[in-house]
Amino acid sequence: MLLLCGAALSGAVSVRAQSTPEPAITATPFAQPLVSPSPSESPSASALPSGPTETPSPTPTPTLPPITASPAAAFVPVGSTQAITVQGSLGNLSAVAGSTAFFTMTVDQDTRTVTITGTAPGSTSITITDSRGVSTTVGVRVAFPAGSLPAPITLPVTGDPAGRTYLQELVQRTILRYTQLRPGAQAIVTPDDVPLNGDLAQDMSVTLNVPVLLQGEQYFDVNGSVQVTLNNIAVPRISPDTLMVSDFPEKLTENGILFSADLKHEVPSRFLYFHYNPPGQPDRRIVLVAQNESSEPATVQFISGRGASKYEMEAGHDATKDFLVDVVQNQGRLLQIPGNATQVIAQQNLPAGVIVTNLLQLRVLEGSTVHLTLVAQNASDDPETALTTGQLLTSTVKHARGIYTVPEFHFATQWNVNDAYLELPIGQLPLPNSLAGEALSGDYGVLESFVVNVQNPLPTPQNIAIYETPRGGHATGTYLIDNVLVQSHQTAAFTRFKIRQYVVPAKGFVRVTIVTMPEAGSSYPLNLVFAPDDGSVAPGAPGSPVY
Repeated sequence: MLLLCGAALSGAVSVRAQSTPEPAITATPFAQPLVSPSPSESPSASALPSGPTETPSPTPTPTLPPITASPAAAFVPVGSTQAITVQGSLGNLSAVAGSTAFFTMTVDQDTRTVTITGTAPGSTSITITDSRGVSTTVGVRVAFPAGSLPAPITLPVTGDPAGRTYLQELVQRTILRYTQLRPGAQAIVTPDDVPLNGDLAQDMSVTLNVPVLLQGEQYFDVNGSVQVTLNNIAVPRISPDTLMVSDFPEKLTENGILFSADLKHEVPSRFLYFHYNPPGQPDRRIVLVAQNESSEPATVQFISGRGASKYEMEAGHDATKDFLVDVVQNQGRLLQIPGNATQVIAQQNLPAGVIVTNLLQLRVLEGSTVHLTLVAQNASDDPETALTTGQLLTSTVKHARGIYTVPEFHFATQWNVNDAYLELPIGQLPLPNSLAGEALSGDYGVLESFVVNVQNPLPTPQNIAIYETPRGGHATGTYLIDNVLVQSHQTAAFTRFKIRQYVVPAKGFVRVTIVTMPEAGSSYPLNLVFAPDDGSVAPGAPGSPVY
C-alpha cells in the first residue's frame, strides 16, 4: 500500500512537469549596465542640473557679555572722592585715564570699584577693562563747588509786629552775607524764596528752610537750603537824641574811613550816610563796623532803611520809604557783640556809577559804649576785616559830616477850613554841627511829624486837600499820612500836587497825622499846604506824581 501510493505520487509530479514546460531564460551579468555612458561624462553630471558651488558657513564667534560702570559719568569736586562700581566683569580690572593731571585713581579688585580723588579742575575719561579685554569708558569732570552754604542762622529781631516783607528781605540779605562764593559764582535766593506766611508777632519764633542755589560756569552747582530761625523780641522803641551824618566826601576816589563816633548807652542816635562811587572807580563796599571796647558783651538794637541807584533821588526815596515803615513798627535787629570784639552792623555794595544811602536808628540796649566806624573798601575785600583806625577821608568839595542835636521835630496845631492856608515847612532850618564840620542844610535824616486838627465851623461839609510844593528844587517825597504810605515821584520846584483829600463834616473836625523826613538826593525845603480842594487831579490819578 505504501509503495503504491508513493509511486503514484511520483508519477503525478513528473507528469505535471512534462505537460507545462518553463520558457528558457538567458541570464545577463548584474555588473553590466543596460546603457553604457560616454567615457567623458560623469555619472552625477547627467543626473543633477548645473549651478554655483556652495561654501559652508563659518562657525559664529560668541559675543562676550559687556561690562557696565555706575555712574556712567563722574563729577568729582576738588578734594573729594567718588567710587565707580563695575558690573559684569571677569578677572582683574585695569583702568587707564586719558590724563591724570586732574585726579588720582585706585582700583579695588575685591569690591570691583575704581575710586577717583579730585586734585585740580579739568575733564578727561577713564577706560576700564577686564581680563577678557572687554572695556567701558567713563567721563570724568573735576571742578570746585560754586561755594558753600552758611550754617544754621538765628536772627533776633524786633517789631510790633515784624512784617512779612521786612523779614523776607532781611533773611535774603543775611543768607547772601554769610554765603561763601568762588570768584565769578553767584548765589540765587530771593525774598519770595523765604517761606514765611505772614507777620511775626512779638515774643514769637519761627524756623524756616530757605532754598538756595550757588552756581558758576566753571563750577559745580550747590543746591541746598539754609535753616534760619527768627526770634521777635519785644523791646521799647528807640527815641534818638542825636543825628550822625556821613556825606563827606560824597564822591569817593579812594578807600578809607568815612565816619567815626561813639554810640553811648544813654544816647541813642540816628545815622545817615550818603556816598557816590563815580564811573571809572573800582567797585566798592560801604561797611558800618561796631567795636565793643569793653570786656563785657553788648547788645545793639538798630533799624535800617537803605537805597541804592544810579540816580540820587531814587536812592534817597527808597531809603526813606523803608526807614519810615520800619521805624513806625519798630522793626529791626538785635546784634550781640562779645567783649573786646567787632561786628559788622551793615554793609552795602557800591559799584562804580552808583549812589548808596542808609538811614539807621541805633542804641546800646545792654552793655557800655560801642564805637562806630563807617568804612569804604574794595568790593573784593572781606568786610569782617574792614579798618577801624586811621585818618578820616577828606575832599575839597564840602558836604555834611558830623553829629547834630535835632534828630526829630514834632509839631501840633489846629486849622479851620475857612482860615488862610496852613503851610508846614519841611527841611527849612540848617542844623549846627556839634563836631567840626559843615552845618546840615535841608534837615536830611531829621524825622518830622505833624498833628493837625482840621475843624469845620461851617454848616455844610467842606472838601479840603493837602498839597506838596517843593521850594528848593526837584524833590521826591515820602509820607505816612494817618498811617497810610503816600509817595511822590520827582516834582519840580514851585509846582503843587495833592497828596491827600478829606471831607470835613459840617460843624465837625478831622484829625490828620503826618510823618515824613527830607529825602537824601532831593532839594529841600518842601512845604505841605492845607487848603480847600481846588478840583485839580486827585492823588494817584493819571497826571499825578503821587502814588
